Amino acid sequence: MGEGAGYLLLLAAAHETGLIEALEAALPEDLPADNGRRHYNNLDSRRALLLTLLFLPAVGLRRTHDLRGYTGDALALLTCRTRAYSYRHTERFLSAVAGAGGAETLTDALAEWTARLWQPGPRVFADQPPAYYVDGHRKAVHSNKLIPRGLVSRYGKVLGCRALMLLHDRHGHPLLATTHRGDTHLTVGLPQIIERYERVSGQGPVERVIVDREGMATAFLAHLARSGRDVVTVLRSNQYEGIKFFTEVGEFVPLSWDRQGEVTREVAPARCSLPLPDHPGERLDLRVALMRDLRRRVPGALEGEEGPRHEPHVAGPSWFDDGWIATPAPVVSTEPALVPIVSTADEVDAMELAKVYTHRWPAQENVIRDWLIPLGLDTNHGFGKKQVPNSEAQKRQATLEKRLANAKRWGEKARLASLRAQKTSDRRWKRAREHSRELYSELNDRLLQMEAAGMLEREYRARRKELVEAVEAEMGGHWRGYFRSHDACNIEYAKWERYCREQRGLLRELEDLKAGERRMYELDDSKDRVMTVLKLALANLAMWVRDNDFPPEYARAAWQRLAPFFRLPGRVVWGGETVNVELRSFNDRGLNRDLADVCRRVSDAQPRLADGRWLMVAAEDVPGPARTRLGRHAA
Repeated sequence: MGEGAGYLLLLAAAHETGLIEALEAALPEDLPADNGRRHYNNLDSRRALLLTLLFLPAVGLRRTHDLRGYTGDALALLTCRTRAYSYRHTERFLSAVAGAGGAETLTDALAEWTARLWQPGPRVFADQPPAYYVDGHRKAVHSNKLIPRGLVSRYGKVLGCRALMLLHDRHGHPLLATTHRGDTHLTVGLPQIIERYERVSGQGPVERVIVDREGMATAFLAHLARSGRDVVTVLRSNQYEGIKFFTEVGEFVPLSWDRQGEVTREVAPARCSLPLPDHPGERLDLRVALMRDLRRRVPGALEGEEGPRHEPHVAGPSWFDDGWIATPAPVVSTEPALVPIVSTADEVDAMELAKVYTHRWPAQENVIRDWLIPLGLDTNHGFGKKQVPNSEAQKRQATLEKRLANAKRWGEKARLASLRAQKTSDRRWKRAREHSRELYSELNDRLLQMEAAGMLEREYRARRKELVEAVEAEMGGHWRGYFRSHDACNIEYAKWERYCREQRGLLRELEDLKAGERRMYELDDSKDRVMTVLKLALANLAMWVRDNDFPPEYARAAWQRLAPFFRLPGRVVWGGETVNVELRSFNDRGLNRDLADVCRRVSDAQPRLADGRWLMVAAEDVPGPARTRLGRHAA
């Protein structure tokens, strides 16, 4: 009994769909030698090594290093060898392909193959173009070196990681994946993966893109809208305040029901406009499908109230009085959770818009969870690094330099303003002092004249008091102007001093930043990109086998449900024109019926292996009518 005889179904499908030929054609022609001992120019060895890398996740191996302890027969069966390739030989082949630029060619080959394999079917809505789903995924890389970091949702932390950009169609098939630095944002990777798929696949422009709320940046949406793309996403919670934020809100109609027939979601059309930060005064108009989730309630104001409802005063003793008895707190006002789904298209149907976005969860989120992660998408391959400028330090340095430039500019303005205020203060001081001398000189002269005239003492004192008050009142305006300019000079001088002190502090921070800057390293993603392409190819291959060889009940089956069929042991007889496979049955009657159906479908399809031999599959030891020798020789 050979282990994993059911994997021959995947091998035959790889030949039927043209996957093997597409990957072989994408391999670089001249691969470097294996430590000077062997060149990878033999077509049979290149194909066997490529199949080894392709089916590693299928047999439960995460990385090539796991081949060190691998004793199974599945990889040897899939590569038509007595034993599977060793870890060292497989790793050298992977390094050779990655070092020769195979990551780029294999990525393009994957996009071309998936576009050919999953031709866009009939449109669900005749007036809408095919929908493509784009999402980002980060996988953590634990390293002692400082590498670009990002938010890894699996851990809920900001860690060193690799950033993947994934493109799916409306059926959930992963069409393309690209690998980027861990700090790459979705708004940066989305245009790149779309343009690459358009260039390689030959399917025409991608007119409709559905993306998570990470892509809800107004300038980003406006740029994609100007390029002729319809972007569907969800507003962030800090971009709107309840239903009153939207205009032209229509009537809510049921969107989905539960098993008891009760409405769980309802949707209504609306519109909104968001300001463009780079273009003051301009706004981006969006069509909105307001979806209310009736199963989830959030705190909110009662209908007709502007703010939250306050607790009414209840007559009776207070809580600190004797005889107080606790009573239930008042009901908190709630409202259904609101999910505003927006589109940059000119005219959309709210019902269709809500359906196409909510379809993102099974068509993308569930596929990543149920297909790509079980096949090792989160596994890292290759940890080679090269030193790059510290992006985090550069951001901090740019911020400090901007603050330093502002402090210098503001300090220079404060210096000039202080000097002007000082000159004004000095000028007003001189003018007030000269005017004061003149007034008091005149005052003394008049007082002398009054004394010489023999004025009575009482009249003299009263007259002198009036003259002194008049002089002081006249001088008060001059001194007030002087003190205003003096205070302004002190204020500007203090600002000048503060900005100079701030410059010294910023210069110290820049020096400390430079002295304590950690070296940042960027991961070599060539190996990881090669393996990511192969994992996506394997996921598409398994989906194709599920759709063509399994019963209709398996239409939504994921990898974990299909894997037991592929891992079934069996007897494999290699004939001249046929390959006869007898699969061992399950210990479950229902699974045995499904296995018999799979064997019948494979027999009717009459697939060929890469060497031209027919694959004939039968189920062994199936009781009753399920036991049939399926598969026949085709002349």
